[in-house]
Amino acid sequence: MTEQPARTTPSPAPRGRAGRTPGEEALLADGSTVSIRPLVPADRPQVLALHTERMSEASRRLRFLGTSRRAPELTADRLCGPPRPELYALGVWAGGVLVGEADVETAAEQPGTAELALAVADAWQHRGVGSLLLEHLVHAARERGVTVFEADALAGNSAVHRLFSDLGLPVHRRYREGEVRILVPLAGAKTDEHYLRAVEERGRTADLASLTALLRPRSVAVLGASRRSRSVGQSVLRKIHDGGFRGEVWAVNPHAEQVADLPSYSSLAALPRAPELAVLAVPADAVPAAAEECGRAGVRALVVLTSGLDADQARQLLHSCRAHSMRLVGPNSLGLAQTDPAVRLDAEFGGAFPQPGTAGVAAQSGGVGIALLERLAWLGIGVSTFVSLGDKYDVSANDLLQWWESDGRTDLALLHLESFGNPRAFARTARRVTRRFPVLTVDAGRSSAGRRGAAAHTAAAAVPAVTRAALFDQAGITATRSVAELVETAALLHTQPLPAERGAVAVVSNAAGIGILTADACAEAGLDLPGLPDGLAARLRRALPDGAGTGNPVDITPAAGPDQLLHCLDLLEHSDAVDALVVCLVPTALTEGPERDPLRALLDGPGRRRLPLAAVRIDQQAPVSCLTARDGALIPAYADSRSAASALAAARARARMLARPAAAEAELPGCDPEAAQRLVDGFLAERPDGGLLDPARTADLLECYRLPLTTTVWAPDEHTAVLAARSLRLLGHGGRAVLSAHRTGHPAGDAPRTVRTDRETRDAFREATASAGGRTAGGRTAGVVVRPAAAPGADLRIDVRQDEVFGPLVLLGLGGPTGEVLHDRSARLAPLTDADPAAMVAELHADPLLPGHRPADLADLHRVLVGVSRMATDLPQLTEARLGPVLVRSDGVLCTDALIRVEPRLPFDPYLRRLLRRPLPAQDG
Repeated sequence: MTEQPARTTPSPAPRGRAGRTPGEEALLADGSTVSIRPLVPADRPQVLALHTERMSEASRRLRFLGTSRRAPELTADRLCGPPRPELYALGVWAGGVLVGEADVETAAEQPGTAELALAVADAWQHRGVGSLLLEHLVHAARERGVTVFEADALAGNSAVHRLFSDLGLPVHRRYREGEVRILVPLAGAKTDEHYLRAVEERGRTADLASLTALLRPRSVAVLGASRRSRSVGQSVLRKIHDGGFRGEVWAVNPHAEQVADLPSYSSLAALPRAPELAVLAVPADAVPAAAEECGRAGVRALVVLTSGLDADQARQLLHSCRAHSMRLVGPNSLGLAQTDPAVRLDAEFGGAFPQPGTAGVAAQSGGVGIALLERLAWLGIGVSTFVSLGDKYDVSANDLLQWWESDGRTDLALLHLESFGNPRAFARTARRVTRRFPVLTVDAGRSSAGRRGAAAHTAAAAVPAVTRAALFDQAGITATRSVAELVETAALLHTQPLPAERGAVAVVSNAAGIGILTADACAEAGLDLPGLPDGLAARLRRALPDGAGTGNPVDITPAAGPDQLLHCLDLLEHSDAVDALVVCLVPTALTEGPERDPLRALLDGPGRRRLPLAAVRIDQQAPVSCLTARDGALIPAYADSRSAASALAAARARARMLARPAAAEAELPGCDPEAAQRLVDGFLAERPDGGLLDPARTADLLECYRLPLTTTVWAPDEHTAVLAARSLRLLGHGGRAVLSAHRTGHPAGDAPRTVRTDRETRDAFREATASAGGRTAGGRTAGVVVRPAAAPGADLRIDVRQDEVFGPLVLLGLGGPTGEVLHDRSARLAPLTDADPAAMVAELHADPLLPGHRPADLADLHRVLVGVSRMATDLPQLTEARLGPVLVRSDGVLCTDALIRVEPRLPFDPYLRRLLRRPLPAQDG
């Protein structure tokens, strides 16, 4: 069958673009890479060849609903003629050959409706070309105001009917005499969860297929394997061979007949067959040629260990990978390891072969990667897959999360990331994965110096700490501040069950001092140490030596033996009074000898308990270790109480995240995004470079999203200001009005003035204009904005910051001087989910009296946050917004002032399937 719905009659009306438009690369369902871009006049021969040479007669009949001989030529003329705004056509290319095209055309009599046509070469059908074209057409059409696709197909064209059914959007069909009229509404394509999940699943299928040659190869070649025993190439070759790789391994070196006791081949062409994976350990200037040779030979994946590529070498490397459908790890990579017994690939030049296990590890820094592997091995935690991402030109943490989600082995993910390619897509993947197993990361680049270092290392833009924290929080990722803390937290999450949401902790010690320190550490980590119920305390006193303390912490005294400690833990575990246990053990003279060592209670007792258990042993040398109980379970032991408390706090946070239902994007009924877009487009038509919206447009834009801005009047002269203030004083709290200077294109910067009389209004107006001097570096004073004085309330401020990579960030914080001093704020990436607004309010450390208000007041504030999020998401041109003061009062929420800046920007869809172009090294000179 074929994947082509046909248009009714191919119109000879021409269409095209004057020049070649840069395209996107994307993965197909089989893992191969194609490029997708708009068709241009020069593509006419390829369009004609697609419909004649690359499609059978049966396919053409389905495409054109008949056998018209002129249909292919007329279609080529229509798609590749002079530009027409009503027609948009896309082509998919593989190796410079057009293998599929799709187009939509609107008609004046049916605004918002576009006729769709699609054709795929016979050899490329059922590989995902059609669905990729449709997804990109949906994106392009939606940005052009199209709300419905229509297409005609033969009733027997089952392939195309399945294509539309699997798209993820509603499909309506009308049957007539062997033909079917297909209607696809696009209204929800941007935010509809069902559509996004369908796109996501197709992307995941393609991603997994493309990664198979990288992470489960059947053959590997090492290019640049040297005869020098300590060279990188020979080290990797030896590790692959000695590690017991189950497939074939070859050395490629034109200057050697043998490397590391293995025969060496002069080139890839000399190998018995094309390897699936190639490891490049050649000089930087040889990398582009080696990558191109690999691509031409049929290699499917590259690991580039070489560092120091310049911009031109980097571009050539990436071009070869995309042109030949090769996935790429690196450059500047330490390598990778796959411990699956069916593969056993150790293609890295770190330490020993990673111990097999269930932890997936990905690190941008090779040094951090080595440290993680060594510390995990010390803990006895094995690795499923290790990938040193290096400069991360292609394969990213998002790819690996999807691999680990599906490999059937991984149940813990550890990440070290210095940059993000598509953070919103990463967050969406991570939100799904973190509900299956813990994902931990080192929060690298928290300081300005750290961000500079990360940017220099990866060529990516520095990411503000608040933005990164919002990403991790929304994705459910456990962020730690160091490699040590990452490993300490992983030790507990990997070996122990999660506590209940409450997170109540019981501290048990054989020395009061360490018990008190541990209790302090738990409290400082935000954990709760409740007093124990009287009945439980009485049972503990009967079980423990005289003088034992049965509060919390529980002091069992040095006289307690292993059996007494074990009985104490059992009583606490089954009491329902606590949710986690911390046991602190100090060696004393009374505990000498194996029969008196309380550690025996942990090792001989049940290692697998209903509650999470952590030990604190201040005499151990390692910061964290894992004790092996008699039943084989591992118990994390920490040298410092603070480490144990931090790990337990992370476990409680994960338990709370899992207890919440999976959040969906928050809805905002009654908003008018179309009117908002028209307002912004009109402003940019007047001011192509963008700037601050004037007060009237600001009020109108906020009204589109039901954001409660107080009544405002823009007064360009003194007389208007007096009349406005006179009226608005009647509405203002205490009979007052407020005047703020307004300067075209820039925030005024002057403090607002409160006025009670006409005289005060005139004085305030004159001061505003006099302080500006008529014209200043900040812009021309255009008058003042007059509003009624608002009644007191909790003073908040809401901001939007637009990031080139992360998209819009919504911030909530205290307003006024207090907010500036305390710097107290919470942040989320837009769009907010239905759980985000309440969480943002709860995260404000300096409680702005919000809990004292009625729940309805907080619900109003939540709606304001959702409205701001939706406005920022709908309008990519919105680069900055500031709402404040935002007053939360007993009668609701009121925004008393707002500033909004818009600039010309193209929309970016983070969920559109494409391979992103990662930042490459800057061009020298």
